[in-house]
Amino acid sequence: MRAFSWRKLAFPYFTCGGIPVIQSVVVIGSGVMGRGIAYVAAVGGFQVQLVDVKEEALQNAQKEIEGIFAKAIQRQKLTETEALDAKGKLTYSNQLAVSVSGADLVIEAVPENIEIKKSVFEEIDQAAPDHCYFATNTSTMSPTEIGSFTNRPEKVIAMHFFNPVHRMPLVEIIRGHETSDETVEVAKEVAAKMGKETVIINEFPGFVTSRISAMIGNEAFYMLQEGVGTPEDIDKAIKLGLNFPMGPFELGDLVGLDTRLNNLNYLHQTLGEKYRPCPLLVKYVKSGRLGRKTGRGVYDYTKEKGGVTK
Repeated sequence: MRAFSWRKLAFPYFTCGGIPVIQSVVVIGSGVMGRGIAYVAAVGGFQVQLVDVKEEALQNAQKEIEGIFAKAIQRQKLTETEALDAKGKLTYSNQLAVSVSGADLVIEAVPENIEIKKSVFEEIDQAAPDHCYFATNTSTMSPTEIGSFTNRPEKVIAMHFFNPVHRMPLVEIIRGHETSDETVEVAKEVAAKMGKETVIINEFPGFVTSRISAMIGNEAFYMLQEGVGTPEDIDKAIKLGLNFPMGPFELGDLVGLDTRLNNLNYLHQTLGEKYRPCPLLVKYVKSGRLGRKTGRGVYDYTKEKGGVTK
């Protein structure tokens, strides 16, 4: 049984349309996605706490976010006053339970591991006020299953942001089996305040974007394995021939080849053989070539002009 708390009895403000006004947002996980979500949330006017159990990770996230603010000012995306105001809305914490105790919305951005997510959602369900909504930034996993880890599945939804968060315009919103219409509207309104377009997707493994992206990235690795072309030529063909902003290898290195492999493994288990990971991709991950975050993936980022590692 939950301990009694006056905070648990608190209610959010409502708009004239009956949608709760979200003021306090907590982002859990200070990796590439979490720090990006925290940035756009602060710029969108929310009071934001970025939470991570590792102090070093929080320090790295703060440094990265400061860099994003600086570039935004340089590119005239934000004025110095706007950036200063947004920075003032953003704090950092390694105390998860304390941070979510005053939240209106919690956005989870931890690794794509169901056991980690289960642990996080069970903890925040106990600590967050009853009116608080929960969103998972998953690219493949079931918001229905994640909602089952809580006592409020109707308030659980998936908000799939894209990397880099501050530049990519879309948030894919996926409702679970128990997700209420109100929760969907809250997610849409929050995303809009962050400056994002949204699509509403019914739950199915991989949703829309991850199914297509994973298949293209996997097929590119099969072509590389078969000697169809070099990584540079395959990327160039996809960019110029299909008008993609990035080639599949550039994108894979950016999001992390381990993340791409995890997604493919999940889709292979749930959707069948067409998503079986390419052996060459598995080899890259086993060798530690995970992409930009490790300095080497398909391309070598330790060199001034990224050479190819095969």
